[in-house]
Amino acid sequence: MPIIFHEESGEFHLYNKSISYIIKILPNKQLGNLYFGKVIKDRKSFSHLFQKKARPLSAYVFEDDPAFSLQHTMQEYPSYGTTDFRSPAFEIKQKNGSRISCFEYKKHEIFAGKNGLEGLPATYVEEPADADTLEITLYDELIKTELVLSYTIFNNYSAIARSARFINKGEETIVLERAMSASIDFIDSDFEMIQLSGAWSRERHIKTRKLQQGIQGVYSMRGISSAEHNPFIALKRPNTDENSGEVYGFSLIYSGNHLEQVEVDTHNMTRVMLGIHPDTFEWPLEKGEFFQTPEAIIVYSDEGLNKMSQTFHKLFSKHLISRQWRDKPRPVLINSWEATGANFTEEKLLRMAEIAKELGIELFVLDDGWFGNRDNDKAGLGDWNIVNRKKLPDGIEGLADKIESMGMKFGLWFEPESVNKDSNLYRKHPDWIIATPGRRTSASRNQYVLDFSRKEVVDYIYSVMEKVLSSAKISYVKWDMNRYITECYSLGAEAGSQGTVFHRYILGVYNLFSRLTERFPYILFEACSSGGARFDPGILYYAPQVWTSDNTDAIERLKIQYGTSLLYPISTMGAHVSEVPNQQVGRITPIETRANVAYFGVFGYELDLTLLTEEEKEKIKKQITFYKFHRELFLKGTFYRILSPFDGNETSWIVVSEDKSEAIAAYYKTLNYANKGWKRLKLVGLDRDKKYIIDNDNERYYYGDELMNVGIVLKDEELCANGNDFSSIIFYLKSI
Repeated sequence: MPIIFHEESGEFHLYNKSISYIIKILPNKQLGNLYFGKVIKDRKSFSHLFQKKARPLSAYVFEDDPAFSLQHTMQEYPSYGTTDFRSPAFEIKQKNGSRISCFEYKKHEIFAGKNGLEGLPATYVEEPADADTLEITLYDELIKTELVLSYTIFNNYSAIARSARFINKGEETIVLERAMSASIDFIDSDFEMIQLSGAWSRERHIKTRKLQQGIQGVYSMRGISSAEHNPFIALKRPNTDENSGEVYGFSLIYSGNHLEQVEVDTHNMTRVMLGIHPDTFEWPLEKGEFFQTPEAIIVYSDEGLNKMSQTFHKLFSKHLISRQWRDKPRPVLINSWEATGANFTEEKLLRMAEIAKELGIELFVLDDGWFGNRDNDKAGLGDWNIVNRKKLPDGIEGLADKIESMGMKFGLWFEPESVNKDSNLYRKHPDWIIATPGRRTSASRNQYVLDFSRKEVVDYIYSVMEKVLSSAKISYVKWDMNRYITECYSLGAEAGSQGTVFHRYILGVYNLFSRLTERFPYILFEACSSGGARFDPGILYYAPQVWTSDNTDAIERLKIQYGTSLLYPISTMGAHVSEVPNQQVGRITPIETRANVAYFGVFGYELDLTLLTEEEKEKIKKQITFYKFHRELFLKGTFYRILSPFDGNETSWIVVSEDKSEAIAAYYKTLNYANKGWKRLKLVGLDRDKKYIIDNDNERYYYGDELMNVGIVLKDEELCANGNDFSSIIFYLKSI
């Protein structure tokens, strides 16, 4: 069992073949951290790694030991105000107004396997042998409160899952004002911080900065994880690149307000913590009640960023995404939105579907506009029980039957968390939106957010969605959420519980997802939030794919998909070939490049098929045939980044089968330039000793070491559009 407790030294050693994580019970019975990184041999004691020293201006825990100060001690789950002046992992307001606590070691349990989290998404294991879990119980005698810190180490991954649970055992009410999911201290600050940040239509761009003394971090206080900052950061050594060097990755399995923070103190010690954003958070606990934090995943790699990403990819693919969908091929789809918007007729949809079937498309998705009085975004949202018969005379069930009769599956768009004021739902329940009494209610996209912190609201939305989904042959749901939360207040909560609303809202979203996926296990759910504004691990637990961005331009997507791949597997990224000029940026790109980018995701189309030329139709047929033939490789292969679009004019990546017998590499050139020199593309991830042919050319072969150390010769005339702007090329490699 890869978790050992050394009773004499009071140390826990969590380890597998890749990593070691060492915890120590400190002299004050709180928990310290001695080491996290590359695996080291176990020994009876690592106490020599515990360092202490008397320093000027330090406050110290014991009067007779001026060298022991928590300010200079690496800790597991620190509090504020008892000799540590850095940011705390938690804060508890007590009846007398104090926020000082003292959680001391009480007991621990080590067991095979992993437990789930009540009401929250979390990683899971198939067999107890896949992981081992340590639960350490700490207790504050004064306030009669237990704190359980949970650590799961996965046997086959360089990853640890962490969470915390607070249980009030006393008679008096306590109030959690901060409850982070994980905290860890490092002995030095020689790191660069990587974050995935941006905005609508340019989500998850890679930003890197050198750590400085003080606080740096990313966050969301928008009610959802947001397009601005993904709930992820990484710390890498300055010399670390894609394929070498040390990096630590931190990801939060949560879809609401979040904080990922790095603090460097005056002695260059680094503290990383992540969890629910403490601002606007306040959670009262009565006697016997508990609060469970979301789960955080910590990954270590000493083989560069690609290895870190691949660990996250495999862990999420095998131990987070639902068992029902994690290994199933995803259908090639056509979505109606960019073709018709909310204005369509059944005749138009059926004509598009007929062409889609001819091209080899497997799923037809009807987007916004099918319900209520919905011709634009000003009305109808929330009236899911009213089908627009002017557009769909035979209703959703009639349209679904007609699509199915063509030999395709049918999918449908919902935005269940929002409502228009011009809707029957709002007129009947104006108190169901999130709004503060006596204050102006801000608008966004002409819609308002339903109060999913209230059970009756979630129950109602479930009932109407269940009725629609059970009445027709629906195989796919696109779940959208198109605005952030403002004026956060629930008319269903008392004054003292308003600090719980943001978190209860997300719990309501998870509850609805859980009920629908259990009721309709055969339906593939794709999450969407104005594109990628809620692309996070929490959502992936329920929806195995996410619409990566509303920006469908192939060149813009290079940065978006490259950045997203830092954490998320390409099998989770919705990626479509859209029309030109592109609707977001007006760019005209070759249809070959549009497909060459979209292959590295969940492949589909988003354009008006009735406007295609015969030449375009033939190209699309070939694209779909290519993708279907290699779908298993795209879904399950190992993804490597090669050239970054954030560094220059070129982008490249490759996906390699697990046995390294085949691979697909892509090269993209953004802008052309005159009289350039020679170019070779060095691949990665291949078997150095295997012989590979490229694009089924049996006349010549290349050893893997040549392809990785020398590279493939790139010729402009072989790039699509004859090497002009926005060109690309795909290479299929197969071992012989």
